[in-house]
Amino acid sequence: MRADARKNRDHLLAVAGTAITEQGVDVSLRDIARRADVGLATLLRHFPTREALLDALLHTSFDELTAKAGILETSGSPDDALVSWLRDCVAWTTEYRGAVVLMAAAIEDPESALHASCVTLRAAGARLLARAQAAGMARTDIDGADVFALVEALAWLGDQRSLAPRADHLFDVVTSAILTSPANSDTEGETPPRTRS
Repeated sequence: MRADARKNRDHLLAVAGTAITEQGVDVSLRDIARRADVGLATLLRHFPTREALLDALLHTSFDELTAKAGILETSGSPDDALVSWLRDCVAWTTEYRGAVVLMAAAIEDPESALHASCVTLRAAGARLLARAQAAGMARTDIDGADVFALVEALAWLGDQRSLAPRADHLFDVVTSAILTSPANSDTEGETPPRTRS
């Protein structure tokens, strides 16, 4: 990509990021183009669909969250690593209002521009969960898909203005329900961990 084309693309992404933070993912593409001082055709030439724009905008954040999961896999206690990563995921999805709805749809739709990024992110969470389960620090009747769903649910709470003040408290409730003490992890008849990510 030529330097000027790259500059124009980066400008569009910066403007789109601000617009989505303010108005949510349903912000008009025409409005984004107007804010960027370009025509809609120019925006669509770079990003033919809303999902393509969101994928480009969110890709860096997905990569950062996935990379953080990789670091946490080899550092700190498994329970703290899982909770820290979950907190970062929820905070990030709440930053872009409405993104969680698209993520929930994209994870089930291989044709979605966001699908691959969502699958990679879910797998990263699944590895952190499996590490905590192996250490006896997380319940074993949940899997990576459940963790991804919990991120979506907690982010949805943050999107609701009337519920946002309770979001931190409910995050603590949910994570305490996921975690177990090592002493409780050897109970007889415990469900073995699932491997689906």
